Amino acid sequence: MKKLSKILLSLSFVLSITSSAFAVTVASWGGAYTESQKLGYGDPTAKKLGIDINWVDYSGGLSEIKAQKEAGAITWDIIDVFAMDTITGCDEGLFVEFDFDKDFPAAPDGTPASKDFFTDMPSKCAVGNILYSWNYAYNSENVKGTPKTIKDFFNTKKFPGKRAIYSGALTNLEIALAADGVKPGKGGAKIYKALETEKGVQRAMDKIKKLCTDPKGGCVFWSAGAQPPELLMSGEVVMATGWNGRFFNATVGEGAPIVQVWDGQGLDYEYFVLVKGGPNEADAKKALAEMTSTEGLAGSAKYIAYAPWRKSSIDVMKKGEPWYKDGKTNMVEHMPTAPANTKNYFLVDPLYWADNGTELGEKWEAMKAGF
Repeated sequence: MKKLSKILLSLSFVLSITSSAFAVTVASWGGAYTESQKLGYGDPTAKKLGIDINWVDYSGGLSEIKAQKEAGAITWDIIDVFAMDTITGCDEGLFVEFDFDKDFPAAPDGTPASKDFFTDMPSKCAVGNILYSWNYAYNSENVKGTPKTIKDFFNTKKFPGKRAIYSGALTNLEIALAADGVKPGKGGAKIYKALETEKGVQRAMDKIKKLCTDPKGGCVFWSAGAQPPELLMSGEVVMATGWNGRFFNATVGEGAPIVQVWDGQGLDYEYFVLVKGGPNEADAKKALAEMTSTEGLAGSAKYIAYAPWRKSSIDVMKKGEPWYKDGKTNMVEHMPTAPANTKNYFLVDPLYWADNGTELGEKWEAMKAGF
């Protein structure tokens, strides 16, 4: 009997190692974000397909996966990355190229995946995960009136008080031009066309400078996502740009009287890539297709205020409202991609900032040093 017990114990150990070794491993950013991925579509996918999915944290970039490849010991199957990393990794052969309409399921109404994505992918190796917003908000208890447009953010006569803005040039130049009368155009094309010129850049800089040096205004610069809601609640500023998820958490999670304004918002994004030669490439591909399906992506919005890449996911959410995990909060109105929130927006252009970020950053810091 003791011998049999030892055999069974050994077999159990071997099976546990085997099942762990054949799990699909997804590298993401950790915290509430990864939790929303795991609960929203990771666990449901694992249950549906019978595939174990492990989630690990990483700090971004391609250095870790490159090191794994060079060592001949790749341990990750799927990675959550920025747009530029999908381009670089694809060019270097780190990731699998997709045939979007073959590798990813159609929407419930039959719309091909490529037509169901909110916008185009930056490379053949990227599949969209979530979109989040650079928008602005105000504390309804500290502002007289109702700011509704991006122009109101700069209107210190009507809404006096300091503004909190991001410490870098990214998205500040875009919203400055939108507030100064430049119509974004499709995806913000007209804004970036203007920013390709010295005149356009200077126009944006001047708009920000005027706001920050206005006696009725003034600027407080933030660099951490938690700061904008805190600055609003402390009364140090009357309006603040920030990330929609942070504003949502302050409002729904903490009951803060913060109101978001979507006009002139900048949509930014996260993508998944499939590691070429990963330990479980075949299962990982199946899992990725399921996680980024209409139902899959909608699931993450039960746990976090980021928008799914699938346009059809919004319809799923509408039918299931209240969608949030608390059972009482309607989520569609908090989605950056909801029709009501995308009447005037731009898509943050990673290629533009990759090409011009260093130079613009220097000009930006020089401007800030002048006041």
